[in-house]
Amino acid sequence: MLDKQLVQEAVKQRWLLAVVTILGAGGGVLAVSQAYYLTQVIDQIFLGKQELGVVAPVLWLLAGLALLRAIIMYGEGVLSFTLAAEIKTALRQRLVSHVLALGPVTMAQQPAGELINIISEGVENLDAYFSKYLPQLSKAVIIPVFILMVVGPLDSTTAVIMVVTAPLIPVFMILIGKLAEKRNLRQWETLNNLSAHFLDVLAGLTTLKLFGRSREQIAIITRVSNEFRDTTMEVLKVAFLSALSLELLATISTALVAVTVGLRLLYGEVTFAQALFVLLLAPEYYLPLRMLGSQFHAGMDGKSAAVDIFELLALQGPVMTSGAAPLARQQQIGLEFREVYADYQQGARPALAGVSFTLEAGQHLAVVGPSGAGKSTLASLLLNFLAPTAGEILVNGLVLRTLCASDWLQQVAFVPQRPHLFQGSVADNIRLARPDASLAEVVAATKAAGAHDFIMRLPSGYDTPVGEGGRGISGGERQRMAIARAFLQNAPLVILDEAAKGLDVKSQVALDTALSRLLAGRTAIIIAHRITTVRQADKIMVLNAGQIAEAGTHAELLAKNGIYSRLVAASQAREVAHD
Repeated sequence: MLDKQLVQEAVKQRWLLAVVTILGAGGGVLAVSQAYYLTQVIDQIFLGKQELGVVAPVLWLLAGLALLRAIIMYGEGVLSFTLAAEIKTALRQRLVSHVLALGPVTMAQQPAGELINIISEGVENLDAYFSKYLPQLSKAVIIPVFILMVVGPLDSTTAVIMVVTAPLIPVFMILIGKLAEKRNLRQWETLNNLSAHFLDVLAGLTTLKLFGRSREQIAIITRVSNEFRDTTMEVLKVAFLSALSLELLATISTALVAVTVGLRLLYGEVTFAQALFVLLLAPEYYLPLRMLGSQFHAGMDGKSAAVDIFELLALQGPVMTSGAAPLARQQQIGLEFREVYADYQQGARPALAGVSFTLEAGQHLAVVGPSGAGKSTLASLLLNFLAPTAGEILVNGLVLRTLCASDWLQQVAFVPQRPHLFQGSVADNIRLARPDASLAEVVAATKAAGAHDFIMRLPSGYDTPVGEGGRGISGGERQRMAIARAFLQNAPLVILDEAAKGLDVKSQVALDTALSRLLAGRTAIIIAHRITTVRQADKIMVLNAGQIAEAGTHAELLAKNGIYSRLVAASQAREVAHD
């Protein structure tokens, strides 16, 4: 039961794999050597009536072989776990790099709980496959063949019995494996579903409480947990059944060798030394096959996890690309879109179709339109989350796709609708924009963003820990911390994506003041619905179905009485209803 892709991963560590294989084979050779010298000692003492002193050198040799075998087995175990650790580390790095390369646009469509389970628990399930199952598989092939080569010239009858009985163990293992494979896959899928559902419930706990549906979710989680328990018990049942079957086969085979050797010894067909040597080798012959059976369940676990791991690595999407051309620090940024097209899911969902516009350095462009018009896609293109399927984006006359992504992103400050705050202090979260910034620079940025006062009211000021997602920080405060990041970054291009959405009036006023200071002297793209934010822009562009429907100033677009005027009327109606 070998998985082609997992074997390819092991081959990448070929030298370590070769050493582990050689050590395993060396342990088998030493076992044969021990059996031979032990046979000589027993034969000389009990049949040859030799004194203990005569065989003392052989006894010391046996002790040395036992010690050497113990050292080799220990070294094999250490290197096997090292092999597994190296492969797991490489796979995790590939998974994380692949997820980061796909970017937030593609990964937003994947269940977060399932992703976490694959990268953590899934990769960890490969440990036993590489540290135990794969080395044992190599020993199950090498050691029995070597023992057959030793036994064959001494006792052809026993060699025939070994050749006939040995294949029964892997045959039964394969038959039981077919039975266990579906159960293992079902167990892994159930664990993925449980992880994804549990994380989803945690994220939406407030909504569930609001609608009185939390108890219903408890029942669902209980049901899925019971399903996982049941599938796990089914897998363990098969694992124990396989262990029992393989042990029984190995025991019967060893007994068969012992009976035939004993009878032939009784009739004088073999000598005592030959018979004892063969009897000592018989358990060593079947041992690798028995041990392979005991590690079979670990191999199945690894194979089941590998399915999802390599499916994730094969996931296609708009990859975040980077050019090679360096981009020096720009004082001002001018943008030009030339017939830009973009889509999602390999063209299944068109997003932008032939968008062209020019934004001079220092100008502010407001982008409005109904949901799904392509506003956020515009931001994703500029942030390198997406690549255009056609057309070009120019930055100060340079083609964006040819520029080094890290150099370009240093020129862009992004303030999203829901900024994420990571586990850490307030100062650490603001320093994401510039990790080397001093506390004085952080304080200056928060004062400009209007965040300093509320930060100083926190229990430990700038050292106050904030949890994942900003626990203990309100929406308006979180937005002002995001603006402080933008001030600290001091980028010439600012992108605002619904930065004031969902805030109360007081927070909106404070945010508008901070944004006015942030946007002064910078090129800005403002994605918003609030008229007070949009009307102050130098240009307003209305997107509809991925195309530019209207463009102009606030007054010009109102005079056209088109889509923009309807959006303004709808926004004003919402504000009146809210008041």
